[in-house]
Amino acid sequence: VRYGPDVPTERELRLLGDVTGKRILDLGAGAGQAAIAFAKQGATVLAVDPSDAAIAEGRRAAEREDARIEWHTCDLADLAFLRADSIDLAFSAQSLAEVDDLGRVFRQVHRVLRPNAPLVFSYDHPMALCVAREGGDAAPGALPLGALNVRRSWFDPEPRKTERDGEVHTIFPRSVSELFSQLGRAGFRVDTLLEPAPVSDPNPLIPATVVIRARKEGS
Repeated sequence: VRYGPDVPTERELRLLGDVTGKRILDLGAGAGQAAIAFAKQGATVLAVDPSDAAIAEGRRAAEREDARIEWHTCDLADLAFLRADSIDLAFSAQSLAEVDDLGRVFRQVHRVLRPNAPLVFSYDHPMALCVAREGGDAAPGALPLGALNVRRSWFDPEPRKTERDGEVHTIFPRSVSELFSQLGRAGFRVDTLLEPAPVSDPNPLIPATVVIRARKEGS
């Protein structure tokens, strides 16, 4: 299971545990990489994504891998098809950064998770959204050797465009403290926060991603 481009995988981070027999909600499943990995480990997987094209690509990939997955094309907060307290694990790899009303997603995920069940997600690190390498992005395959320059205020709340896997995405910058606050207001308790170094950078200066595990409190 991958947490995003240039991020250590679950093999290194060890946040999910044994998923055999668990009901897993994959939010922003995209082309289905994580959903397929979960299904092949014996989980029952419900994959949600707002993009018809992404869901279609995920279905094709799952068929090739002979992985049984339940697909839903809808907003990440539209989880009315799920009963309360019916999910053992919610997972999202960098998709929550593309959500404007994140609090609504957290509240819906809290509703469907079983008590003390985890929500594990990765998010674009706010520092990485503020800086860029001198001279722009490096050519494909080249080492990013230019100096880092601040290109955007840490306190600028406006969405920004970023390219990921050859596609342009709109990202809503949020500080780590804001993520903590929104999780707390939705009824979650954060038990793990990681800021892993980019795996391809031999001399990393800042983290590109923050990875959080938060558990449902209350009923």
